[in-house]
Amino acid sequence: MEKETKPGPKLLSPYSAEIEEHIKNTYCNLSEKDRRAYAAIEALKLPRGGMAYILRLLGCSKKTLCRGIQDLENPNPDLKNRIRMQGAGRRTSIEIIENIDEVFLKVIDNHIAGDPMDEKIRWTNLSHKKIAAKMKEEGISISVTVVKKLLKRHSFVKRKAFKNKAIGSSKNRNAQFENITKLKDRYLAEGNPVISVDSKKKNF
Repeated sequence: MEKETKPGPKLLSPYSAEIEEHIKNTYCNLSEKDRRAYAAIEALKLPRGGMAYILRLLGCSKKTLCRGIQDLENPNPDLKNRIRMQGAGRRTSIEIIENIDEVFLKVIDNHIAGDPMDEKIRWTNLSHKKIAAKMKEEGISISVTVVKKLLKRHSFVKRKAFKNKAIGSSKNRNAQFENITKLKDRYLAEGNPVISVDSKKKNF
């Protein structure tokens, strides 16, 4: 006589095929962190056999499900809004382009001024858009936001106006600066020294 085998315990199946499909679609569209939490919530709200059912339905590992349950029972406030690992994400142009600092200092070299009373305070008369355009001419395309970061990195400050009364502007002002730059480059090429003097020293 053949020995009768008793049927095993019936597997839990609490949802219809339609709802199961919704659960699987929702799970697949979540981030890794949220998947763990979602799987854990679905498993915990079911009676005995719920964990095994969720493992079969979602195809996740038992380790992942257990970690999700641990996260729910012991939430970490530091990870509340974090999806990616710390330090992950898209790197900025400053980090990617190796010679960005050298090119930046090169394009503004002839357009740097400073405070005669404090050598640490310096600025450039070029606008952010003009610097970005000059960088592009050197083969580096960056936004004005990156230009601001470069200015801050190299300790450039925003120029402040100290005069209370405007003295007007000259239509030849830009041409004057360009001529000074040409003369400076010519003298340096001939081996002559170039001295910059600021005559607007503060009076005490």
